[in-house]
Amino acid sequence: MMGLGAADEEIPRIAGEMRRLETKGGLGAFLAELAGRYSMFDLQVIAGGLRHDIDLLPMPYREAFRPYAEEWFWGRYHRLLKMARDGSFHGAAVQQGITDPATFHAFCDMLPDGCLRENDEGEIGWRANPAMAPWYQLFYYLLCAFGMYVLDEPGHPVGTPFPGGFEVYYKDGNYYCAIRDKEEEIIHSICNFCPARQDPANL
Repeated sequence: MMGLGAADEEIPRIAGEMRRLETKGGLGAFLAELAGRYSMFDLQVIAGGLRHDIDLLPMPYREAFRPYAEEWFWGRYHRLLKMARDGSFHGAAVQQGITDPATFHAFCDMLPDGCLRENDEGEIGWRANPAMAPWYQLFYYLLCAFGMYVLDEPGHPVGTPFPGGFEVYYKDGNYYCAIRDKEEEIIHSICNFCPARQDPANL
C-alpha cells in the first residue's frame, strides 16, 4: 500500500473520511483513489490469498464458487478504476445520496476493527505478512463498499452459489441472498451491511 503510514492510525482516519461522504460519486472517487495505491505486488498477494481460501472449499462447490469470487474482487476492482478514469463518478447519475446512510455509517464504524483485529475471523487470511494484513483486509472492504454503496449491488454478485442449492438472485427490483441474515454473530461480515434481502426460501 503506497503513500500511507501505520495501519493502526491510517485505517481509522480513512474510515472516518469515508463516513463523512454523502454521495455515491464522492464515495466512488474516494474508493478508487485508495484502491489505486495498491501496487502490483500487493494485488498479487491478495490474489494468492483469495485463491488459497477458495482452494479450502470442498468440491464441487469450490469450482462453482470460484468464478463468482473472482468477479467479486477483480471484476469490481477493474470497474472501480475504469469509472474513475472515464469520469463516471462526476456524472449526474451518481451525485445522488448513498441509498442507506445508516447501514453505510455502521459499515464505516466496523471497518477499523474489521481490518485491525488480531483474531482473523474474516473470509481471507493474510498470515504470510502480518504487517500488511490490515491493508489487504482494507482492500476487501473497499471493493465491498463500492459494490454495496456505490452500485447498490449485493456483497456477493448475482449468481453466487451457496450450499443447499441457493444462490444470490434479483427479482422484482430486489436482490435476495440465502445467508443475508445468517451471519449476525460475525460482526465483521459484510452480510450485516449488504443491501440484499434474506431469501425467503432459506429462513
